[in-house]
Amino acid sequence: MEQLFSSESIISFFILVILEIVLGIDNVIFVSIIINRLPKSKHKKARTLWMVCGIAIRSCLLFGLSWLLEQKGKEVINVLGKGFDIASLVMLAGGLFLIYKTVLEIHHKLEGDEDQEQAIEEDSKVSFSSAAFQLVLIDTVFSFDSIITAGGTAKHLPIMIAAVIIAMIGMFFFSPIISSFIQKHPTIKMLAMSFLVMIGFTLLVEGWDHASAEILHLKNYVYFSMAFSFLVELLNMKMRKKSKAH
Repeated sequence: MEQLFSSESIISFFILVILEIVLGIDNVIFVSIIINRLPKSKHKKARTLWMVCGIAIRSCLLFGLSWLLEQKGKEVINVLGKGFDIASLVMLAGGLFLIYKTVLEIHHKLEGDEDQEQAIEEDSKVSFSSAAFQLVLIDTVFSFDSIITAGGTAKHLPIMIAAVIIAMIGMFFFSPIISSFIQKHPTIKMLAMSFLVMIGFTLLVEGWDHASAEILHLKNYVYFSMAFSFLVELLNMKMRKKSKAH
């Protein structure tokens, strides 16, 4: 018990919370896009479901972390001489799903003129059960990164679980702000969806050849490019606001 309250454990706890929130940004963006397809009356219910499922999934995976690490590299299926373990299959499925849903969303945003946009938005509404399935599915995919980060940062399971719970609660409270901001600014929403397409592609590469993806540091390039694009767009928004004022 004393080890849980040592300076090393406390520092690793705070570092892990920050890392979990940073790594969860792409998850929050996807959640925001899906939840915005629901009636406003169901937004809070969907976010609560996402938070509870996120905590439950990550906690279960953390309890089985040693088993999952043992399965790394163990071939589950072989396709044309290429072997895939459990993590690879999850990454491939998640990447394909993320790319499909995001491209479909971009299609809804670009199809038709402004007079048809409201009709397109109404047609693309999803049921709560469909949204819940998508949230749980993509949360499971993103959870793999989360627990691997937890396993490499903290040494004690209670510290990992506590950090995950705090991070999920933090993302739960910040997600409405992010969702509202994305919904109000079409260009930011398009950037967010482009970001999700790149994340989906990164998941495919990691699922196909995780070692090469690690060497190439693909996610670092994706996060940097999106952060740079976001800052440029914020400057554009400020400039447009000044032009309107004049």
